[in-house]
Amino acid sequence: MSGRNDISMRQLRYFVAAAEQGQFSQAALQVHVSQSAITTAVSQLEAILAVRLFERRPHGVQLTAEGHKFHQHARHILDTLQDAVSQPMFRSHALHGSVRVGASYTVLGYFLPALLARFKRSYPQVEIDLIDMDRPSIEQGIADGSLDVGLTIVSNAGTCLAFERHVLMRSRRQLWLASDHPLMAMEAVRLSDVAGHPYILATVDEGESSAMRYWRSANLEPKVALRTSSMEALRGLVAHGFGVTILSDMLYRPWSLEGRRIEALPLLDAIPPMELGLICSSTNELSPVARAFQQFLISAIDR
Repeated sequence: MSGRNDISMRQLRYFVAAAEQGQFSQAALQVHVSQSAITTAVSQLEAILAVRLFERRPHGVQLTAEGHKFHQHARHILDTLQDAVSQPMFRSHALHGSVRVGASYTVLGYFLPALLARFKRSYPQVEIDLIDMDRPSIEQGIADGSLDVGLTIVSNAGTCLAFERHVLMRSRRQLWLASDHPLMAMEAVRLSDVAGHPYILATVDEGESSAMRYWRSANLEPKVALRTSSMEALRGLVAHGFGVTILSDMLYRPWSLEGRRIEALPLLDAIPPMELGLICSSTNELSPVARAFQQFLISAIDR
């Protein structure tokens, strides 16, 4: 018999949707239910766990520290269930060999590790030859055949007929700032408002050229105080109020290494999302192992 404190898969799905969308209304659209269903599921989870999972903000919701920890567990449970359901589609234990994968900094640090662990559970006999590379090098490796598959920020790339591309995720970009920053007092923030404040510009994974595209499309320039390839340095500087930045939700963490809070606000301007994806050759046929890796990633992300 189920107890009143049992947690359902439905509650986990609704909570994860709210955590990843940052708004109950958007979460409701994603999972095709009413907003009240999301609110009820989150309230039930908070009552069962006796912790606050979200902080309610004027622009949406943000996970608390306890909420972040629970989100990691909930995401793992949902992913494991999906793998269990999907695994009969693959001849997983019969497949063996190796796949050569080039991946860029952002993919390696924030996207790929958990997926690799899931792939190895489904394909224990497959070896992954993983190489840390920038996007141009990945594209060159695909072109010359030294790589089977590339994983990178495909929104930074132009269109090329030689590559087959699959967008695996789109991560919205938001404004990061300290809790006591003056922009926190505004009901709505535009790029023109941000332009008047010191800006910390992330350079990793072509971050500068990517950012400047949407700044210049708005006929604006950020007041760059520092360019850095260190995400932890960027978080620390933002948290201490030395500047603001605009980065994707995939990279967002609510705390700096020193334990200072970092807020995230949506912008009224149409900021394009970061698109992370998979590329492979459109002319050379993939090996069965490489094809399995490609299809696994597409299936795993297509929730």
